[in-house]
Amino acid sequence: MRSATTLLSLGLAVALPLGAHAASGSGHSTRYWDCCKPSCAWSKKAAVSKPVGTCDKNDNPLADPDAKSGCDGGGAFMCSNQQPWAVNDKLAYGFAATAITGGSEASWCCACYAFFTHTSLTFTSGPVTGKTMVVQSINTGGDLSNNHFDLQMPGGGQGIFSGCNAQYGSFPGAQYGGVSSRSECASMPARLRSGCEWRFDWFQNADNPNFDFVQVQCPSEITAISGCKRNDDGNFPVFNPPSGGNGGGNGGGATTSSTPSTPTGGSGSGSGSGTAAHWAQCGGNGYTGPTNCESPYKCVAQNEWYSQCL
Repeated sequence: MRSATTLLSLGLAVALPLGAHAASGSGHSTRYWDCCKPSCAWSKKAAVSKPVGTCDKNDNPLADPDAKSGCDGGGAFMCSNQQPWAVNDKLAYGFAATAITGGSEASWCCACYAFFTHTSLTFTSGPVTGKTMVVQSINTGGDLSNNHFDLQMPGGGQGIFSGCNAQYGSFPGAQYGGVSSRSECASMPARLRSGCEWRFDWFQNADNPNFDFVQVQCPSEITAISGCKRNDDGNFPVFNPPSGGNGGGNGGGATTSSTPSTPTGGSGSGSGSGTAAHWAQCGGNGYTGPTNCESPYKCVAQNEWYSQCL
């Protein structure tokens, strides 16, 4: 466990109620996108606002949290908006399957974790060294080891399960490892392409980088997509984006049900004047800033709540 002094040096509030346990340690990552219904989408897995949202094969939200998984012959699949996105060139948000030492699904489901070093919230190996990512745990798996984060990214490989053929009819990439180049992302279903390209752009095709991590309050942008927020979320440190961040959540937003949308094109509902810079927000539900991007960038919807100049 990290000490309160260390967490304070990271800019994280640490006035935790008696008994609160912010999981932390050194972790390792892999990548996957298997299209299966996430484990935390089932009811009664943890004390949460509601289970993680799921979608039918056409990406329409499902109301029944106990609908049978598409990987088991049912009709419930991972929603396309549960893919990663860049907030700016140093910060990204996303989702993961996890197995964290000393915990269980009851403590992992819908918890958020920031990857950090001792001086900033960053990866510690590979081409993403110095970059920050906050992920929400929405899944787990029997093939995960201690402090293992399996990062969800389309085209990352389906792993031990394979629900993507059931959902899409066919799916590109190797079972383990997924697609091998950015150009192959063009063969992905349209609603998954931005997450596939994120792997080669923001993530720089990093091969299973390592990191240190600490549990934090979930940014509202993340819970708006998953629809899930832990009842004890407010007990954990607030995540403050690193210097230069332009859209990090503060954990204080209300939980909002997500309506998955195709994560390409569109500028959301903003109507403000002016021009947004590269990586800046340019749209999304409730956004009122500029919707035009400086040349040559275009406003691209990452999800219903966040569009960005890319």
